[in-house]
Amino acid sequence: MGEKIVFGDVYRNKKVLVTGNTGFKGSWLCTWLISLGADVYGISNEIPTTPSMFVELGLADKMKHYFADVRDLDAIKKIIYEIKPHFVFHLAAQPIVSLSYSEPIETISTNVMGTANVLEVLRSYTKPCTAIIITSDKCYDNVEWIYGYKETDAVGGKDIYSGSKGAAELIFKSYYHSFFKKENGPVQVASARAGNVIGGGDWALDRIIPDCMRSWSEGKVVEIRSPKATRPWQHVLEPLSGYLQLGERLYKDHSLNGESFNFGPKPEYNHTVQEILEEMSVRWHFENSKDAYQVTGDIKFYEAGLLKLNCDKALFYFQWKPTLDYTTLIEYTSDWYYAFYKNKGDMFTYTKSQIEGYENLAKLGNIAWTR
Repeated sequence: MGEKIVFGDVYRNKKVLVTGNTGFKGSWLCTWLISLGADVYGISNEIPTTPSMFVELGLADKMKHYFADVRDLDAIKKIIYEIKPHFVFHLAAQPIVSLSYSEPIETISTNVMGTANVLEVLRSYTKPCTAIIITSDKCYDNVEWIYGYKETDAVGGKDIYSGSKGAAELIFKSYYHSFFKKENGPVQVASARAGNVIGGGDWALDRIIPDCMRSWSEGKVVEIRSPKATRPWQHVLEPLSGYLQLGERLYKDHSLNGESFNFGPKPEYNHTVQEILEEMSVRWHFENSKDAYQVTGDIKFYEAGLLKLNCDKALFYFQWKPTLDYTTLIEYTSDWYYAFYKNKGDMFTYTKSQIEGYENLAKLGNIAWTR
């Protein structure tokens, strides 16, 4: 049986730098890149949570990690010039909406100046490099319409977090037009927008799934503040497959230089918070959902009630689409935490097995990046 090839095998033996590699999405991306045969490097300023997926998977022993703040231009330049990466995935950010209310300047400086610093280093970089700048679906000026936001819609937002992500997209756009918009330049750049990802290994504060898993692991009932809030739920591997496929396509097709792409779930995956907790409580063997969660009216900060993405552009340009159905999304997420808290197994091996299972499902579904 021949070796399975995904993403055109472009990452094998390539130096790939992931900023924000100690975070939830960054740890999943690094694990996937390691399994793809990449030489993986990371930059982050801290281990953001306890527990931490980066720690639990032993990623410090499986890649080269640098502790540095993306707001430190000189440090970032020194590291990038030392590594000489073929690919850069910029994920480093202040990712928590609630923290943006207590630490607005920290949020703005990290999300805006951090992005500017990475682009500033890359504008004087003379070796071939493909860079994917990741922001968020919250970069859009959300007016809570029922339609999915397209890449051409206005960016911005009513809260600091959304504003910082919108500003990061504006910085990306201005750097592209000022410095990267040239034929056959050494550095190719694109931005990617996704949000509301769930999956094993997320322990961030004020996120509903991590809150549930922490509480359930201790036999406690979790409190939820917005049971009817609708979210476009997707497993973390879905947007990561988009980032990796975008990296592959941009590496091969420079006409995508400067473009932005949305990566979101199918419209039918818009479920309420209460609905997803009902499903997950079953995977955790609760006989009665009342033992799993209760509703509280304590809404601590503004949250958008509805935000959907239109992903037609990614479908058109490189046939990207989600792989998992809603049931498998629930199973992957619940089962990872259950394995961590209850089975105490080797979580790097378990995580790799979920990635391999995801690749197999994508292959069965004839998803473009598996061909």
